[in-house]
Amino acid sequence: MLWRKKQKDIVEWIRKEKKALLITGARQIGKTYIIREMLKQENCDYVEFNLIEQPEMIKVLEAVTNNNSQAFIERLSIATSHKLVKGKTIIFFDEIQEYKEIVTKIKFLVDDGSFKYVFSGSLLGVELTGLKSAPVGYLNTIEMFPLDFEEYSIALNIKKETLERLYKAFEEKRTVDDFVHEKMLEAFRSYLLVGGMPEAVNSYVNDHDYNEIYKIHLNIIEQYKLDFTKYEKEKRLKLKSIYNLIPSELADKNKRYIFKDIDPNIKFDRYENSFNWLIDAGVAIPVYNATEPRLPLEINKKSNLFKLFLSDIGLLTSLYGKATQMAIMNQDLSLNCGAIYENVVAQELNSHGYDGYYFNSHKQGELDFVIEYKNHIVPIEVKSGKDYRKHSALDNVVNNKDYGVKEAFVFSNANISVDDKIIYYPIYMIMFVNEEMIEIPKLKKIDLSII
Repeated sequence: MLWRKKQKDIVEWIRKEKKALLITGARQIGKTYIIREMLKQENCDYVEFNLIEQPEMIKVLEAVTNNNSQAFIERLSIATSHKLVKGKTIIFFDEIQEYKEIVTKIKFLVDDGSFKYVFSGSLLGVELTGLKSAPVGYLNTIEMFPLDFEEYSIALNIKKETLERLYKAFEEKRTVDDFVHEKMLEAFRSYLLVGGMPEAVNSYVNDHDYNEIYKIHLNIIEQYKLDFTKYEKEKRLKLKSIYNLIPSELADKNKRYIFKDIDPNIKFDRYENSFNWLIDAGVAIPVYNATEPRLPLEINKKSNLFKLFLSDIGLLTSLYGKATQMAIMNQDLSLNCGAIYENVVAQELNSHGYDGYYFNSHKQGELDFVIEYKNHIVPIEVKSGKDYRKHSALDNVVNNKDYGVKEAFVFSNANISVDDKIIYYPIYMIMFVNEEMIEIPKLKKIDLSII
């Protein structure tokens, strides 16, 4: 079984929570599998329904009302041969986008208290607009992504002790042993080709056949595009046009998504909903322009200027074709991996809880990424070649006293080193830039008795 970080959250829900649980994310990222495995691991009594494979279950769910919970349980019992035991059986509904109204009815299920409920759904294909209207306090939501590089490393049997030592080196800014460094770079290069889609990772772990992985990637991409066909012609064409252009837009010098490449007469507001659909579906990752690298970045965000990355690096390299894959495998120095490296960083930051931003100024130049890290702004540059110490825009921003930058990161193929405020990290260490590892300290109790 592939180890996933979200396992801990699911187990915690099984053991402690009374609320319903929703696992969401794009297609093919392992949502259904991880739910089943955790329920089995915890020796849970559970029953599973799939709303695509069992569309008749939608009529059962329609019985969920404040005054009719008993009718719902009776219908559910008839729909399965599995005995439903109150206070014990966990009920799992998969592909709930087929009946998104269930999200607004969760309150009645939880209030009834007879059973615990877990739901899974893909935003791809249907917008789960009902999610925002779910009753507050009745639903826990976990968003899943493709395997990040740490999860992938563990799938390759890289020891947790090794990863812990690497994390310590990251925190202490201490050089990594050369042998370990080269092996981690080798693992990272394989990640560029395999990516984090569970089927592709399993295929690589078992067979190491890149041709089979390539077929898996193209099949997933076709599944995404088939979902586009569920919409009327105009929206279908917009989604397809935007998605198809992502690889070439990233290969452009500034990597920003240029709307006029879709249509010379395009206006962003006509396509905005389609961009948002791809983002909400989890198949594309936006990195927005920030007008200034200052806290909070959100107030400096320009939502109509952004870079658009694919949700999985393996899908991107497969779209670039076998020649690119061969060049990565052979460490061909003539290959410009800038777009590929940036996509990995965008993917890691997104799955680690960061909102994506970049900074661009005529005077100071462009920064690949800017994040809010440990309560301050950290500019990030990503370098795939040997000239990783050349970064005029980064130098300009770091030296600008108005921005008050305390530290900046450069991710490249080189080992760890430090030059004043600029820290050079190996590209694989992007896995350690993780918002979930940062805890807000407890606040001191305020004594109000004196006023």
